[in-house]
Amino acid sequence: MIPDLAFLNRLADAAKAETLPRFRTGVAIDNKYKVGFDPVTEADQAAEEAIRALIKAEFPDHGILGEEHGGEGLDQDYVWVIDPIDGTRAFISGVPVWGTLIGLYHHGRAVMGMMDQPFTGERYLTVGDGTYYRGPEGEKRLKTRACTSLGEATLFTTSPFLYGPASAGSYKALEAQVRLARYGCDCYAFALLAAGHVDLVCEAGLKPYDIAALIPLIEQAGGVVTDWTGGRPEQGGDILAAGDPALHEKALALLASAAP
Repeated sequence: MIPDLAFLNRLADAAKAETLPRFRTGVAIDNKYKVGFDPVTEADQAAEEAIRALIKAEFPDHGILGEEHGGEGLDQDYVWVIDPIDGTRAFISGVPVWGTLIGLYHHGRAVMGMMDQPFTGERYLTVGDGTYYRGPEGEKRLKTRACTSLGEATLFTTSPFLYGPASAGSYKALEAQVRLARYGCDCYAFALLAAGHVDLVCEAGLKPYDIAALIPLIEQAGGVVTDWTGGRPEQGGDILAAGDPALHEKALALLASAAP
């Protein structure tokens, strides 16, 4: 049996039952880092546990890689990649741009994924035949928008302060060329790109669980997502997504030309 939309919705509902009741409630926060701040909450951990339990019950021969509870069975043909709350900083700040990310790799390639935002009631998902939206706007199939000019593009990044010395100059060069740059949406920005509302998303230092679910959402809506060398993005790193392939090519060339 191959996972379908119904199973993805079950996973999202199980995670939602753990995250939404804890949102804007003053949930306790732990810090993963001894130096710096990488927050994790009870909601992150409980949501991932709920997702894992369903996967193990329905697909016991599949591997799982999760942000909070690590990896198991990573040599299997199918591996689920989970970020129970992508955007925990937004979650603990009461800002509804976090999301639950659930992706599936087949032989290392992202083939299906979902981004669920329980507070707004929006769900973006795909199982291989297109990208779909369910939420306040109804139900519809999504398509990225055409935009071939950097000067007409809207760009998102989580924060310009997340770029290190090797990537900051390239990002700044890209931002200087676009019409509008906005910050702070984490995974929600990628969903907006798949839905045709924005044109570019640029990020640095992503982990596989930050991008796994978003790759098929963008690709099956007509967009392109790669690392900054133009390679496959499944392992994370510095990531560039575009709704229009021609725009992606131009942005990628600019990032490369501005590299130190």
